[in-house]
Amino acid sequence: MRRLSALKEETQSWRKLEQKVKDLMELVDISLQEEDASLVEEVRAEVDRVSADVERLDFQLLLAGEYDDRNAILALHAGAGGTESQDWAEMLLRMYVRWAERRGFHTEVLDTSPGEEAGIKSAMLEIKGEYAYGYLRAEHGVHRLVRLSPYDSDHARHTSFALVEVLPEVEEAMEVKVSTEDLKVETFRSSGPGGQNMQKTSSAVRITHLPSGLVVSCQSERSQYQNKEIALRVLRARLLEQERVRMADERAKLKGEHQSAAWGNQIRSYVLHPYRMVKDHRTGVETGDTTAVLDGDLDEFMESFLRSQIGKSK
Repeated sequence: MRRLSALKEETQSWRKLEQKVKDLMELVDISLQEEDASLVEEVRAEVDRVSADVERLDFQLLLAGEYDDRNAILALHAGAGGTESQDWAEMLLRMYVRWAERRGFHTEVLDTSPGEEAGIKSAMLEIKGEYAYGYLRAEHGVHRLVRLSPYDSDHARHTSFALVEVLPEVEEAMEVKVSTEDLKVETFRSSGPGGQNMQKTSSAVRITHLPSGLVVSCQSERSQYQNKEIALRVLRARLLEQERVRMADERAKLKGEHQSAAWGNQIRSYVLHPYRMVKDHRTGVETGDTTAVLDGDLDEFMESFLRSQIGKSK
């Protein structure tokens, strides 16, 4: 029923656009007959509005994947390099929160593991909004930062890496069946900031899915129950993504394609020294406005990647 409702809404959008075009053609005919300057300006304005609607709907055709219309869970992991990479992971977390804010999406940090001196070792971010996963799947991969280190007394140039995982949110528990017999649930004391209560009680939860070996932990909430619920949500999302990747790999083998590992060649480089540039290595799209990108201006990169994937998932 959810899928049927979405298809009806999509069809109605195209029907409305079709009617707008018909009305516009009639208005063009009238303006040509009457040679009214004010009417011509009205036609031009309406053409711009219709063109914007066409571009918007045309782009939504790129978001036709099985899970593209769902909310997303982002998992960020700092690479090797200590404080530098941990600071970079936190910069990426901020970037995605700003991107979501630009689109009016709701964000919630599900869990974070703080770094020793600065930044984060890892974090999980939930982003709720229309086609959140469809857009954000363009961000899955290794992100590379080159800059003068603020943590190096010699201000030497450093290269840091962070991995961004993007998971579609599981909408119903039945969609991914998880038996309690397949779970090993452990509790431990939370680490990092959070007050005395987090330090004195074993509120943090670690869940191991025995058949797959997947491990998920959560310590962001004071309640052990809340942490367990969040960990289960993330576990279901990881299991769903694992199955999606397995099916994609099978299709790739049949087509003779090579699938690269998650850790490997970076998908995007962010260079802040000796020059300023952000470049996506999959599409070749680049910009010198690094400040805007790190402030969440990612749409050009996402759209270019999605367009490059047309026909590859079939």
